[in-house]
Amino acid sequence: MQPFTIEIPRQQIDDLRNRLQRIQWPSGFDAEPWSLGADAAFMRRLVDYWTNEYDWRKQERWLNGFPQFKANIGGLDIHFVHIRGEGKSPKPLIVTHGWPGSFIEHLKLSSYLARPSQYGGDPEDSFDIVIPSLPGYGFSQIPDKPGMGPKAVAPLWAELMTLLGYETFYAQGGDVGSSVSTWLAALYPERVKALHLNYILGNLRPSSGEGERPLSADEQDYLDRMQDWARREGAYASLHATKPDTPAFALSDSPVGLAAWITEKFRAWSDCGGDLENAVSLDELLTNISIYWFTNTVASSMRMYAESARVPLRFGPGEGVAVPTGVTLFPGEIPMPPREWAERVYNIVYWEHAPRGGHFASLEQPALLAEQIRAFVGSVLREE
Repeated sequence: MQPFTIEIPRQQIDDLRNRLQRIQWPSGFDAEPWSLGADAAFMRRLVDYWTNEYDWRKQERWLNGFPQFKANIGGLDIHFVHIRGEGKSPKPLIVTHGWPGSFIEHLKLSSYLARPSQYGGDPEDSFDIVIPSLPGYGFSQIPDKPGMGPKAVAPLWAELMTLLGYETFYAQGGDVGSSVSTWLAALYPERVKALHLNYILGNLRPSSGEGERPLSADEQDYLDRMQDWARREGAYASLHATKPDTPAFALSDSPVGLAAWITEKFRAWSDCGGDLENAVSLDELLTNISIYWFTNTVASSMRMYAESARVPLRFGPGEGVAVPTGVTLFPGEIPMPPREWAERVYNIVYWEHAPRGGHFASLEQPALLAEQIRAFVGSVLREE
């Protein structure tokens, strides 16, 4: 394990700026903003800000203010942030991001959980936070062979926590991180003390067939809503899961194309009321996008969908997650299942609704998510 500092070479920054100044904007008529995908007016404003005002070096200094490391785990150099909590016995928590996010999603969350006294909380109610970058994302190594899907990531995270000295720990995740954290809890129930999710993947399928109770009206409604959402919003996921390398040529060559691909999802999935900046600042958005650009990881990140499709989140009779599980539902989230659907797989002991926030809850509402995680873990500890 070695300390890690982000140092993007000057020539990469200059190359990015040169590319941004040479964009060929797409042609076509003016459509209702965002109705056909990324909005042209917003993208022009974003690119102008990225070119003329955004300061990568300032963001780089901010990122380097967090303790970052790399460790070779399972033959891959895994990047992670490790923040020690205050107080005498912080609780270890590993938090996993998804797509199109990155480790930066959870940096503000880490402050609320590791330093509660700064926000009027009890310093003894803190967490040690571990925030790894998924393989093929950000500053983690890109896998050189197939097979590194969410189920394969789980043993890497278990090994990482062992390396850091945590025999038992808590796990949290949303998006792809929800799948990774679910597998982590399912494969290592003796080590994962409890699991918190702010999203349950639509490809989760409990055991079905003879001996299983039939779907309720609420469960069928959820499946119908997911099917409708996939029809309206899921083209990107089908492409990622089947032919991710084709768009990767364009997205790896054009920073504006990459920004459009990611920005449209941030707007569609956040609780922003139609104005993305109500949920995420331009600096936060562009720092996330810049990490994808500078590390050239959009191709490897999209392949995670193909790997997930090969080894989906499926459970047979008697299989599932036995550890105590908590779920927080955010109002701007992609369709979420009813509790009874989740209980087919998870040992649900905590099921709460947050008043605001969306798919990127850790970035949009870090204080609220921290409050939910702390309340859930507290409820589990009281039952022990």
